[in-house]
Amino acid sequence: MKIVTTEDGSHSLYSEQFNEHYHSTFGAVQESMHVFIEAGLNKCALPEVNILEAGFGTGLNAFLALQNSIEKGRKVYYYSIELYPLKEEVYRELNYAAAVDFDGAAKYFQALHEAEWDTDVQISPDFTLRKVKSSLTEAALPQVFFDVVFYDAFAPDTQPELWTEEIFAKVYSSMKREAILTTYCVKGIVKRAMRAAGLKVEKLQGPPGKREMIRAVKVGSDKGGLGD
Repeated sequence: MKIVTTEDGSHSLYSEQFNEHYHSTFGAVQESMHVFIEAGLNKCALPEVNILEAGFGTGLNAFLALQNSIEKGRKVYYYSIELYPLKEEVYRELNYAAAVDFDGAAKYFQALHEAEWDTDVQISPDFTLRKVKSSLTEAALPQVFFDVVFYDAFAPDTQPELWTEEIFAKVYSSMKREAILTTYCVKGIVKRAMRAAGLKVEKLQGPPGKREMIRAVKVGSDKGGLGD
């Protein structure tokens, strides 16, 4: 695992195991803000939001969602799945608290990583985190529960099992009606898998260095199930 400084000055990680970066080298914070906060969380007008994240990784998406919760004063329940947690000597070197400056940023970033796994942990008065140590394929997701999904798994070439019709049907079943899913990946096989699972898919302008991204919405009923 190597720390990489991206073009906006914020860190990413390069995984030798997966031969892939955790975030865009054009700007880690820029990418996460564009794809997950601006195109996802900020499009949800609910005063209380349940978020599912596929891939806790560096904790950056959770950190930005926490900042959003604090600044907007709305409650967030953040449910994040990760099979390969970072070691302390890695996450303590990440510079997100400096790159995303708000009151208590360093304390909050450490709290996200130090939170106990597989239980609810209150990080701030309005932000509750549950980190699940599992793969998405094995995790038992709450049904019809999530308002927003941050789909931030490694790319289909690296983790193809996380971009199938079956996995998106599982995620679909966990989403409420009109829930929003965003991801950086726009491959044709991904769009087809999402649509086959019942999601309405649209392409949006991508973050710096990437032409496009995906936002998908559950437009069926609140019932779960393939193609509902």
